[in-house]
Amino acid sequence: MTDERIVPMRLQRFLARAGVASRRGSENLMTAGRVTVNGEVVTELGSKVDPLTDTVAVDGRVVGLSEGFAYLVLNKPTGYLSTMKDPQGRPCVRRLVPTSRYPGLFPVGRLDADTTGLLLFTTNGDAAQRMLHPSMHVWKHYVALVRGVPTEQQLDQLRHGVKLDDGRAQPAEVELIGADDARSLPVIPEGLPRYHAVVGLRIHEGKKHQVKRMLKAIGHDVVRLHRDEFGPIGLGELAMGCWRELSPSERDAIEMLTKTAAHAERR
Repeated sequence: MTDERIVPMRLQRFLARAGVASRRGSENLMTAGRVTVNGEVVTELGSKVDPLTDTVAVDGRVVGLSEGFAYLVLNKPTGYLSTMKDPQGRPCVRRLVPTSRYPGLFPVGRLDADTTGLLLFTTNGDAAQRMLHPSMHVWKHYVALVRGVPTEQQLDQLRHGVKLDDGRAQPAEVELIGADDARSLPVIPEGLPRYHAVVGLRIHEGKKHQVKRMLKAIGHDVVRLHRDEFGPIGLGELAMGCWRELSPSERDAIEMLTKTAAHAERR
């Protein structure tokens, strides 16, 4: 069998296989004039390269097929939009991750500007799309500081699926976190205020502002919200505003998850 790596291939396919970006993202890099082949800017989408003889670079950084897709996690601070650029010039998460090293990096899903915590980034567009698809049921864990103290009956409403204005939310795993256990959580940096509580929620849906709306539906407004788990990935001891690459076991877990989704799509 011929090794396709030594056969000339379309440049956008090369970039996607090198883990720079998805196929569409690679095309965007090319049309923006950010890709060079042997030192020359190439914007023509039909252009081909030979991986064995041509030197391909993005923003001046040489890339190769052996690199693979990039995966990293950011502990997002408050005040940053979960997008790579904003027409109004507001702070974006792009400032916090190594886009010069990984030109096609983008966030998997979003967190509200005032929500902190785990934001996964990758250059693998297929993996991102599959992780966000509702059929995947990827669980996400949040901790929320809320006004008032929810009763067990109110928490049971969330466990059975509370009604929202765009339909009923799926049942969530919910717990009231005691002050001692919540002391180290970023939602109460100055301690637990009076007449407030910390709630832990695990959901697998991705409705807009879902956690805030779920808690509001049972009568408790969210003051601060933080995500500390996304599928098989956790923040661990990652400091606020910092990022890290996924460990080999975390990469394997993500790729196994997406392979399962791909297999289900073909059935």
